Amino acid sequence: MTLVLRTTDRAAEPTPVLPVLPASIDSLLQLEYETQPATGPGATRCLSHPHELAFGGISAACSNCRARRDWLLINHGRNVWIRCRCSNQWLEPEISRADFEALIDSQDVTNYPSVEQCLVALGFDGAFAGTYLD
Repeated sequence: MTLVLRTTDRAAEPTPVLPVLPASIDSLLQLEYETQPATGPGATRCLSHPHELAFGGISAACSNCRARRDWLLINHGRNVWIRCRCSNQWLEPEISRADFEALIDSQDVTNYPSVEQCLVALGFDGAFAGTYLD
């Protein structure tokens, strides 16, 4: 499932309409469909980035808790958001989709049914606010 993310400093964007399989489809086929990784321009991908990020020599810092490392990078379309463990999130125009692609380690991929489930599983839902996990 692909979702458009809300940032903490911008208005919410509408959620895209996703294709729905007919109810008469076999439940195993439905499960296979739901567990396929999202692809295409509407896919949302997340990447854990434990190190500091610097743009033009200036380190990125969370405006909420002042954290300077241990980020989740979220790519949707051409946009990349940075999310802190305190759940603060912002659109970062300095990170392009190509930059995001360069950071991905394709050998270590976990697929989640939704972005919200990914945030909880990786600890970026606010539960670890003020904590660096190495």
